[in-house]
Amino acid sequence: MRRFGLLAAGVASVLAGTPALAQSVPSVGVEAATDEVRRGLSWSDGRGALSADIASDIAGFDASARVVTTRDSARHAGADAVVDLDVGGGFDLGALRLRASVTGHLFAGSAIGADYVELGGAGSYTLGPVTLDAGAKYAPGQRSIGGDNLYLYATASGAIIGTPLTATAGIGRTSGSTDDPVRAARLRPAGDYTDWRLGLSYVLRPVTVSVDYVATNIDDRRMVSPLADPDHVGDRFVGRVRVAF
Repeated sequence: MRRFGLLAAGVASVLAGTPALAQSVPSVGVEAATDEVRRGLSWSDGRGALSADIASDIAGFDASARVVTTRDSARHAGADAVVDLDVGGGFDLGALRLRASVTGHLFAGSAIGADYVELGGAGSYTLGPVTLDAGAKYAPGQRSIGGDNLYLYATASGAIIGTPLTATAGIGRTSGSTDDPVRAARLRPAGDYTDWRLGLSYVLRPVTVSVDYVATNIDDRRMVSPLADPDHVGDRFVGRVRVAF
């Protein structure tokens, strides 16, 4: 864990930056969740997870770092935590916001070389109280994920008129090629699949309370890879409490 702690501290110091580099005051947050779920798959062995994050604008780019406990996750070969480092940039085309990014996922305590990198592209459009997002995340072929991986997604979110709640709905599709079936099962437990979620959030700054229903169409639990983690790919409710600074 020591090298990841040093890495996260280093990223935080860079994000805090000097006035010559930083374009905004860094935003910091901490969160407690009943499960760390990504693309319908649990990354924390189906158990509660804690996270901390920091984000800022640096020299015209946006950068962030997030550290999450993964609770000895079978999906990531016993990893205790993951550090997500993201750097991106965007521009506006009228009401459309476009963004490109590079994200590194670095795992602490994994029994395998679990780290991998993704490239991303996304568009966001706001129409009245509703925001529409669509994009793609592509992980080029890497030994750690047993091939390459493509995630396409679309989400819609907006305030529920007359209430303090914000509703979110999203759907995604994961596909890719397979060089090593055992490692490919980390991100595609039974091959290509679809995930979706419905959520509600209540914001009383600086606190946000959220609950999501997440699900996948993965129905084949006869998975030969220990990294598939078949017990944690199904429907579930996920609760989160986040405090932002």
